[in-house]
Amino acid sequence: MYPDQSVHEMVEEVLERQAKALADRTGESFELAMRATSKSDAARQLGELARSEYRDQKAAEWQASLPRARAEERHDSWLESYMGWLRGKERRARYHRLLEGEMPSLRG
Repeated sequence: MYPDQSVHEMVEEVLERQAKALADRTGESFELAMRATSKSDAARQLGELARSEYRDQKAAEWQASLPRARAEERHDSWLESYMGWLRGKERRARYHRLLEGEMPSLRG
């Protein structure tokens, strides 16, 4: 990766590097390895990135913004999990009250 490289250029470089590594491991031609690499899920995701609104942004700037974006995703995921846990806790409390009402011996 180069400082003035666009995200689109970075994606092309990554795919070429992956294809070269595959060709070196398997002994097949670079062209065959490039075709195989381009069919992978990772290549699909990189292709989407290369066509995204970020394609002309400098790769270094885009990469610098990733930690914040990932932290926000983790926060959203944690918050969603916590809210689910709270809903479960409320349901359990209602269930326990119901049990206590039906079985006085559970009250302690």
